[in-house]
Amino acid sequence: MLKPEVSALLEQQINKELYSAYLYLDISNYYYSKNLDGFGNWFKIQAQEERDHAMLFLTYLQNNGEAPKLTAIDAPDKVFANFRDPLAAALEHEEYVTSLINAIYAEAMKANDFRTLQFLDWFVKEQGEEEKNANDLLGRFDLFGSEPKSLYALDAEMAARTYSAPSLVL
Repeated sequence: MLKPEVSALLEQQINKELYSAYLYLDISNYYYSKNLDGFGNWFKIQAQEERDHAMLFLTYLQNNGEAPKLTAIDAPDKVFANFRDPLAAALEHEEYVTSLINAIYAEAMKANDFRTLQFLDWFVKEQGEEEKNANDLLGRFDLFGSEPKSLYALDAEMAARTYSAPSLVL
C-alpha cells in the first residue's frame, strides 16, 4: 500500500505527463504550420513518449491497489515568435518535469517507499536523457538554425526520428 502523500504526487504526475504531451503536440503543430515537418515529427514523437509516461504512472498506481483520479489537462498557452522559442520552451519544460520527479522521489524516500523509489529510478534516468536531448537540439539550432540550408538539413534529420516505446517493465 502506498503512502497517501506519495500516491497523491504520483497521481498528479499523470496529469503533468499528459500536459507535456499536449505541449509537445502544440509545438509540433507550430512547426508543421511553418513547413518544418521534421521538427513537427520530432515533437509529435515526443508527445507520444509523454503519453506513455503518463500510462506508466497510471499502471504503477493501479498495480499498487490505487484508483487514480484523472483531472482536467490544461491547454498549452505558449506563444512562439520564432523557430527557436519552442526549443527553449521544451528545455525549460523538461527541467520542470525533472523537478517534479525529484519531488516525488524525495517524498518516497521520506516514506521509506522502496518500491516506488525503484520505479522512479527509470524516470530519473529518463529525465537526464530528456534534458540532454532538449539542450542538444537547442544548441544545434543555435549553431545552425539561422542559416537556411543548415535549418533544412536539421529539419531533415528531425524527420528521421521514429517512435520507440519506453523500456520500463512494471
